[in-house]
Amino acid sequence: MKTMIETLRPTVASLMLFTLLCGVAYPLFSTTVLQTLFAAQAQGSLIAGKDGKPLGSELIGQNFSDPKYFWGRLSATSPYAYNAAASGGSNFGSNNPALLDALKARVAALKAADPANNKPIPVDLVTASGSGVDPHISPAAANFQLARVAKARGISEPAVRQLMEKYTEGRQFGMLGEPTVNVLKLNLALDGKID
Repeated sequence: MKTMIETLRPTVASLMLFTLLCGVAYPLFSTTVLQTLFAAQAQGSLIAGKDGKPLGSELIGQNFSDPKYFWGRLSATSPYAYNAAASGGSNFGSNNPALLDALKARVAALKAADPANNKPIPVDLVTASGSGVDPHISPAAANFQLARVAKARGISEPAVRQLMEKYTEGRQFGMLGEPTVNVLKLNLALDGKID
């Protein structure tokens, strides 16, 4: 019959081995590789201003409500908008009164900001993304807002369109998804904070 020490020895040895492998070696290896190969992404895909200071992440939207800015998708996070720590959708069904109220409020805000705009409102301007922090909108949503932003800033629509096209990202690998416009980068460029 085995003694208690003979029984515990392989268990403790396995625990120590897997702790070293999974808790130390693997995280150290993966961190080193990722920091080397994908340094910008590993640091949060930060957008640096002309002065080198970080202004935000290209992967997380920010709340813009002034008419001189392009507006992103609604944020479903709480306690405040675009809270990456609370990333997730609202999970409201299409008949939920809270969702319908949010849609109506956003449509009213869009119409109030640009009463002369009679174009159909793109759906991504009145709905939240699955993450609730998406910094991207469709080119159609950016085009919908183009005249308002140009007028509010006192610059020509072609100048705003040129910046909008600069910050339009194509399909991933040339075939997946749809083209998108990074609202944060576009707004920072309009403010002259990035090139």
